[in-house]
Amino acid sequence: MKAQHLLLSAPVVANCVTLTGAFVAPTHKGPSTFQRRLATNLFKDLEEGDYDGITQQDILDGTFIGASMSVEESEAEHGMPWKDTIGSSDKEDPLLYMPFWEWQMDFMKENLTNLRVVPAKSSTSNLDFSFNENEEKKARIVNKCYASDEYRKIRMSYYDAGDNTQVFNSVWYPDPKYNLPVLGIDLLAFNRKKYLAIVDFQPLYDDEAEHASTFEHLLQPIKDEYDSLKGRMSAKFYDETQFFSQQMLFARFEDEDVVTEDLFPAFQRYVQTHVDLVSSTEADVSSVEKVMSRQQEYDTYSAERDPATGLFAAMFGKAWADEFVYDFLFSLSERAEGGLKIPPMMGGGAPGGPPVPQPPQVVSKVQGKSAQSEAVRPRP
Repeated sequence: MKAQHLLLSAPVVANCVTLTGAFVAPTHKGPSTFQRRLATNLFKDLEEGDYDGITQQDILDGTFIGASMSVEESEAEHGMPWKDTIGSSDKEDPLLYMPFWEWQMDFMKENLTNLRVVPAKSSTSNLDFSFNENEEKKARIVNKCYASDEYRKIRMSYYDAGDNTQVFNSVWYPDPKYNLPVLGIDLLAFNRKKYLAIVDFQPLYDDEAEHASTFEHLLQPIKDEYDSLKGRMSAKFYDETQFFSQQMLFARFEDEDVVTEDLFPAFQRYVQTHVDLVSSTEADVSSVEKVMSRQQEYDTYSAERDPATGLFAAMFGKAWADEFVYDFLFSLSERAEGGLKIPPMMGGGAPGGPPVPQPPQVVSKVQGKSAQSEAVRPRP
């Protein structure tokens, strides 16, 4: 995420200090000032032949105090990686998806070029999204944003509410000089009984051939090894024909062993394959405008449909959720009139309480599956 959402001169809103509902979101529609400025500077760089994939990051580095934070400092901020939950749990591993977070951080540091921190801040209010907490409901969220020469934006979020809810979410946006799909990761657990997982190379176009390289043939052999991850997405929130590939890993399940035995190694292999795809693709600055336009379409589509917005609004207030969705999660999206239209939470849970997942389409684990020698097992 070479953060495309931070103003060079972001106004500070006085009442944005309290994050649990007192924050009042600015009222505006459409792309932010920074988004418009980004496009102007980006295309100016292209016309002058100066685009190098770092120009916009250089602007951001001088925008906010703390922009010079190292990756290691950012990684340890807010006590991360957490070792225990803020909520209640009777599990030995209360933070179910923390091994995914830790593995991804290590992988990024080892495999990405010029990895750097992007401030997780609002473009309209200077609101810091890096951490929020609801002490009364025993829920917290940490959010990090990074960029590299290969990716303009990699955002990571971990939501912890004890056994009630565990969520790991990450989206990797290739630098626009690479006309390639977005890598999306969304892993959820409710009451440590019902689980939902999505990992996908999310295409920018309906026709795979419009990308700089085809990719589904790289994913199919991986997906074929995990019957537990071959589910079909419900049309309740998303149209799986838009911004989803035929090789999406999708699963609703009740057997937690699927997380460690199938989901973790499959997740690792999809991440590794995506980075390999970007690294092996020749940069093409002539595609930048087209790619940025499609990434904006992806963000707008996702901001309008993300079912987790109800959870964020319930726990941290709708004003905070508005800014979080439009200026962090999907920061190129067009802001809807009046802000977020909160969709029903997964399973129809009402705002104010935890989401209640739909009855899962349970898929049993694969028995006798071949061992994954290259996949690192989660840490205890």
